[in-house]
Amino acid sequence: KVLAENDQLRKEADDLGPRAELDYWKKKLSKFHYLMEQLKSPDVKAVVGVLTAAKSKLLKKWRALDIRITDAANEAKDNVKYLYSLEKYYDPLYNSDPVSMLDAIPGLINAIKMIQSISQYYNTSEKISSLFVKVGAQQ
Repeated sequence: KVLAENDQLRKEADDLGPRAELDYWKKKLSKFHYLMEQLKSPDVKAVVGVLTAAKSKLLKKWRALDIRITDAANEAKDNVKYLYSLEKYYDPLYNSDPVSMLDAIPGLINAIKMIQSISQYYNTSEKISSLFVKVGAQQ
């Protein structure tokens, strides 16, 4: 169910700011971290051991799901890390008058550019565009 939700297209209001993006990825990270902990539990390891010993065909599906969960967890962790690094740049958008906000814009744009160039997951035009829309929507 969590993977199906993860694969769905995001629907958000147009007026959400960059904090909403960070909150979104923090919630995803929490969900996938919980799943990762469950996958490491003794009960799950025992079931995988039984499937392996029985040479079950379900093991292939299980491993595919495990890989998808791990990848989604890594994406959420990576995105949270990079979005936290933007916080000092977008805080003035929430806490300053319009004139003071201008001083923060160049640093914010450079930080987003850096994220696009080095992030393994946040480097698509779709994700960067979505972030810029959120920055622009914050008034």
